Amino acid sequence: MRFAPDGSAEILLVTTRTTKRWTIPKGWPIKGLKAHEAAAREAQEEAGVVGKICKKSVGKYLYWKRLADQSILCNVKLYPLKVERSLDVWRERDERQQQWFSLSEAADMVGEPGLSATLRSLKLC
Repeated sequence: MRFAPDGSAEILLVTTRTTKRWTIPKGWPIKGLKAHEAAAREAQEEAGVVGKICKKSVGKYLYWKRLADQSILCNVKLYPLKVERSLDVWRERDERQQQWFSLSEAADMVGEPGLSATLRSLKLC
């Protein structure tokens, strides 16, 4: 997240690699990392941003992760990252688009109903 000149919060959305739907950076748990640390790593790999991560989740939602041969119900916790810098080069740069949105715009853009509802009720730390 970042703050616009008027003080309002903005959130960085990325497209999924396969269906190109707008979503937030997220991934699977990473062995040896706490959940908020894994979230910070995913933000760097998927969106090319680094900054200060909140240690406490500010929301959660469920969604169906589409895999090649099945779908898995995933419970996602949101950890806001106050973006301090954007990288010129990052792991998934050529596979995704990224764009900053206001929270209400982001809630309208994402494809997962649970994420949309969570963004609308988000309380940032």
